[in-house]
Amino acid sequence: MLDTSHARRERPAGPRTLADILALEQTPWQDRLPAANTYELLCHACDRHPDKTALRFVAGAEPDAAEFAVDYRSLKARVTQAANAFHRAGIGPGNAVTLLLPNLPETHFALLGAQAAGIASPVNPMLEVEQIASIVDETQAEALVAFAPAPGSELWDKAVAVVDRCPSIRTLFVVSLAPYAAGTARSLLEDLLATATRPARPDVGIIQFGEALEAERADRLDSGRRFAPGDISAYFHTGGTTGLPKVATHSHQNDAFVAAMLGVMIPGHNVILCGLPLFHVNGAMVTGIGAFQAGWEVVMLTPAGYRGKGVLPNFWKLVERFRANSFSGVPTIFSTLADLPLDGADISSLYYAFCGAAPLPAEVARRFELVADIPLHQGYGLTEAACISTIDPVSSLRRLDTVGLRLPHQQLKIWKIDGSGHAAGECAPGETGVIGVCGPNVFPGYLRDKDNRGIWLKPGWLNTGDLGYLDQDGYLHLTGRAKDLIIRGGHNIDPALIEEALHGHPAVAHAAAVGQPDLHAGELPVAYVTLKPGQQVQAGDLMDFARVAVPERAAVPVRIEILAEMSLTAVGKIAKAELRMRAVAHVFSEVLAGNGIVAGVQVRTDPRHGAIAFVSCAPQDQDQARALLGGFPFPASVLSGGEAMADEE
Repeated sequence: MLDTSHARRERPAGPRTLADILALEQTPWQDRLPAANTYELLCHACDRHPDKTALRFVAGAEPDAAEFAVDYRSLKARVTQAANAFHRAGIGPGNAVTLLLPNLPETHFALLGAQAAGIASPVNPMLEVEQIASIVDETQAEALVAFAPAPGSELWDKAVAVVDRCPSIRTLFVVSLAPYAAGTARSLLEDLLATATRPARPDVGIIQFGEALEAERADRLDSGRRFAPGDISAYFHTGGTTGLPKVATHSHQNDAFVAAMLGVMIPGHNVILCGLPLFHVNGAMVTGIGAFQAGWEVVMLTPAGYRGKGVLPNFWKLVERFRANSFSGVPTIFSTLADLPLDGADISSLYYAFCGAAPLPAEVARRFELVADIPLHQGYGLTEAACISTIDPVSSLRRLDTVGLRLPHQQLKIWKIDGSGHAAGECAPGETGVIGVCGPNVFPGYLRDKDNRGIWLKPGWLNTGDLGYLDQDGYLHLTGRAKDLIIRGGHNIDPALIEEALHGHPAVAHAAAVGQPDLHAGELPVAYVTLKPGQQVQAGDLMDFARVAVPERAAVPVRIEILAEMSLTAVGKIAKAELRMRAVAHVFSEVLAGNGIVAGVQVRTDPRHGAIAFVSCAPQDQDQARALLGGFPFPASVLSGGEAMADEE
């Protein structure tokens, strides 16, 4: 179904049909790349328009918050200086630089500079120290770029702890917020850094990042490096909510290809708001090298992005202030914005918005478009394919309820799979199967060999783990994620079926459905919701609504819980892994209490099991507790109260 309701804001359009994609493929993709590496690609872009603004940064969301601009000439200089500073610190091809930073201009300098010198490894700073250290150990990073002490931030303490735990790190670069502050605020930041705890290791050099850049030349790489397309440019970790994160390797070709294709699919000048974190592949590509390659202006909305104080409440005013043309986000962001009135803000500069990273409920899209009066386009991709595999065409004609057309030169097919997880044939149009991608954007593999087991449908074809189908015109329809399916007694339930229904309730802001363990059915569907501001409703009323609104009887949740806040990942996606653990704790506690056992249940991540339930109870109840929980498809460790406390410590 085509939609033309927003034609008045039509912008220059990229390919609109599969025929347009096929026509673009008449030219080899290599001919579309000025360079098959991120550094030279950036240099070409900066040389094309040196005086244009590349970055604009605001430290706060207030209407009068100071802004700082970086033009393309300066961007090239800073990235080159960063590369030379890393080179001076001993970083070469094959050596990793860990970035533990919020969203700052320096994050771009470090990210692209590390790729020019060696390998960039941006890490989610909200992970626990143990998880960050595990990524550093796996990548054997030799340098860490960390955020200096700042009020309300724990990043410096985390960085110090990581340095002391990870012997591979030899140099600690410090990025301060002080250059973006003034008066007493700047003095406070400088004092905090001067008195901050330092790593206990005497062999680690500590260098101010800004001073290191100023000491380096800005016109060329001192290393004289010659890039090969297959050189590893970056490590992006995935997951991390259960067990150890997987570390995906990106080649320079992967990132350069997607950066070039982004400009093909979304042509023209673009002022794009950056609210997603730069440690995430979407932030790094769509508001990073992809935006720079296309000559866009990137507006960085505070160090915390969408999580920054006042950013979402003031969002429409920020659009007006910067005359933004577009922005990208995840469904929870658009659900929040859909409930925020414009309050007189002039957002006529906006042409479209992009949603990715998680399935978009149709009701959320409808509510957002009513408020913003712009089309909300969906895209689809994954870290393992350098962020983008499909984009809904950015024209006045779009295919509703799809995630668009595949990138030129990247193949995308729907596969039937056999019992070993390998491709057993292609699905017909309209037939649901496993989505596979193949092309210049598909990564070489994970850093740990064991993580690469079962990820290839056939040589070159990545198993995305997502389910969907292609229609007759080549548009991709997502139907679910294999690992998110709730399997109730052998019956597959798509959680989106439940979530879409609950989003139709006028009081519901966010909804997420997961499977909770059950002795007989294996899993039963449960739902967690948060309410819109000022709304009140009882869980029983929501259950009554679900019984009518959820179209499959087996999919009606057995329980709905109303939360004060939804568990979210660092990029704003609903953290379903945490909700699954919450559901396990609920069931185990209920089973034990129903059998007269007083117990504490905590479900936590575990490197070996992914997640495990720790149950503490009296010694005389332990055998019965093990018997009661042993039949569930979820690992449990039954301990005495003292043992459980010792385990936590």
